[in-house]
Amino acid sequence: MTRQKPPLTEPQYFILAALMDGPLHGYGIIKAAEQATDGRLRIAVGTLYGALERMERAGLVAAGHEEIVDGRARRYYRLTEDGTEALGREALRMQQAAAVVIGRARDAGAAPA
Repeated sequence: MTRQKPPLTEPQYFILAALMDGPLHGYGIIKAAEQATDGRLRIAVGTLYGALERMERAGLVAAGHEEIVDGRARRYYRLTEDGTEALGREALRMQQAAAVVIGRARDAGAAPA
């Protein structure tokens, strides 16, 4: 029996999405997620690094190179192949879930919210 992988949380989803274009450091990930959601999702620093740590253990992201900027280490993270697959699965799952609601709203003659 294949073990079902749990869906990604919203912050995890947008963290992985932020890494689609290439490696980013923490602040870059936060800004990319905020921009992708038109400011709706603001990931706190503690949330970000906790999620990155869990996703690194799960093999979804990998820590890459570090650089020192203004005396502080800046670590870059990249999306792994497993992370790309998880992101694609989650996007498909959300698309299918949205189709159910949109279809029912259309059948009922109501516009989706």
